[in-house]
Amino acid sequence: MSAVDELGRRLVDVALLEGDFTLRSGRRSRWYLDKYRFETDPELLRSLGERLAAAIRAAEPDTARIAGPALGAVALAASAAMASGLPFIIVRGETKEYATGNRIEGPHEPGELVCLVEDVVTSGGALCEAVEAVRAAGLVVRHAVCVVDREEGGADALARVGVRLAALYRAGELLPEREQGMNPHG
Repeated sequence: MSAVDELGRRLVDVALLEGDFTLRSGRRSRWYLDKYRFETDPELLRSLGERLAAAIRAAEPDTARIAGPALGAVALAASAAMASGLPFIIVRGETKEYATGNRIEGPHEPGELVCLVEDVVTSGGALCEAVEAVRAAGLVVRHAVCVVDREEGGADALARVGVRLAALYRAGELLPEREQGMNPHG
């Protein structure tokens, strides 16, 4: 998308925090989009689910299931599933040693085409781990859709594992006046 729309402005208003943050990737940043602030707001979650459903249809029209990595993308996957009518699966961060011991939760069949959804992508590390888990379960993944791409290498990391990333918003569009990262020397 080229211009930030009302949904993008609401996302920033609700979720943008400024300060000194260490991201999952280990990088430091002067800003952080708190996914839990936008994923727990019912109106934002509904709108994001509708937008994600449309992006999934555009990126991967033959998608059989949506996949959401736990914990952050589960609410987004559920919302996109409700908007699209597609079932979703949950990708655990690791296999549990109890109950079913599944890493992929929810019914699925080997060979099904899934589209991953994610909240905010920075380096792409978490999403690449989810791709590996989904493929290990015999599912096919070629596309991922995120709410925000921080534009810090995530799309390239995913491309290296054969997955294209589509973003509802790019950090440079949402936050053009802010530095992308943080200079460790001040």
